[in-house]
Amino acid sequence: MTQNLETAIFAGGCFWCMVQPFDSLPGIEKVRSGYTGGHTENPTYEEVCSHTTGHTEAVKIWFDPTKLTYAELVEIYWEQTDPTDAMGQFQDRGDNYRPVIFVANDTQRHIAEASKASLEASGRFDEPIVTTIEDVKPFYEAEEYHQDFYKKDPSREALTIAQRKAFQKENW
Repeated sequence: MTQNLETAIFAGGCFWCMVQPFDSLPGIEKVRSGYTGGHTENPTYEEVCSHTTGHTEAVKIWFDPTKLTYAELVEIYWEQTDPTDAMGQFQDRGDNYRPVIFVANDTQRHIAEASKASLEASGRFDEPIVTTIEDVKPFYEAEEYHQDFYKKDPSREALTIAQRKAFQKENW
């Protein structure tokens, strides 16, 4: 991997749907699906789905900030989610699908908060923007069968993103 990479962690519903929008961008070195924000160490998919771990599905992105800025990643993130839905995203319901921008430092926090304030002020949505901005917590990579799922099973992936695409078309 390239030196001087930074990381970004975003939760926006099913991690299957959050990998592809970032994976092929210039400056992205790696995107991994995983779990974060909870209190259980090394959770499994089944444990996270039980709603007892406090974790949410998320993606961790390693990127070269000289090719793609954190601010640009945050803008891409907004377009992948419904920022007005606190307890899930589209067909994915529950706290393990909540939308969160996990920030690693004060610079990321400032960028995320300014971007959220800009989105709120834009009037694009009638409902309040409820996506939270939280400090990074340990990130546990999901099981291998969840990694790059859109490449492994494109037909199933297409079914899971239909509502997301319709929302994007209507709102962005």
